[in-house]
Amino acid sequence: METLATDPGFVDSGVYLRLGLLVEGKRLRHKPPTLLSRLASSLERSVLLHDKSPPHFQDSSSAVTVFDGRSPPEITIADYLIRIFNYSHCSPSCFVIAYIYIHQFLHLTRSHLTPLNVHRLLVTTVMLAAKVFDDRYYNNAYYARVGGVSTRELNRLEMKLLFALDFKLQVDPHTFHTHCCLLENHNSDDGFQIEWPIKEACWANKESWRKSTPESVCSQTTAR
Repeated sequence: METLATDPGFVDSGVYLRLGLLVEGKRLRHKPPTLLSRLASSLERSVLLHDKSPPHFQDSSSAVTVFDGRSPPEITIADYLIRIFNYSHCSPSCFVIAYIYIHQFLHLTRSHLTPLNVHRLLVTTVMLAAKVFDDRYYNNAYYARVGGVSTRELNRLEMKLLFALDFKLQVDPHTFHTHCCLLENHNSDDGFQIEWPIKEACWANKESWRKSTPESVCSQTTAR
């Protein structure tokens, strides 16, 4: 299936090239696309803004979702995205689609991104995006190993997401382009540092998470 970033009817080669959605010529990709750092920056900012806001500014009606765990996982959002990218082999466009799905889910459920739900939302939305927009994709059991959750739990999260989105998974080129522009504006190279406990907790384990295989990650499951 042709991804939205290469749709001949709607190509902004500038933003797509800068995010790493398009590769010039036949050059091989040797590192994760810039898109991942922009996405991590955007999600970290959203988590931080809600986590640090005074109680009287927080929406008391904000729902606790099935994606919320008991404690934050010991891995940063940035490293988690790189792990999913390295092992899933999905197209970079899937991460933009996942970003759109997350926005829609939060809006429809009146929820907020928190350290307790952001990782589960990421692995579930990326997996779903790959199923919809990629020709080839891994099954739920494989994504569960990559994401550090059980297959049963990931199956449950997928169904909850599908029903929350009312099974409306198609993304039009204009929406895709708009979210690409939003991500490009999150310049994670400007020295923005996140200070919430999830980053501090996983600092010592960062390299082991990056290098571990999908099979070995089962012993380091996301907190439930």
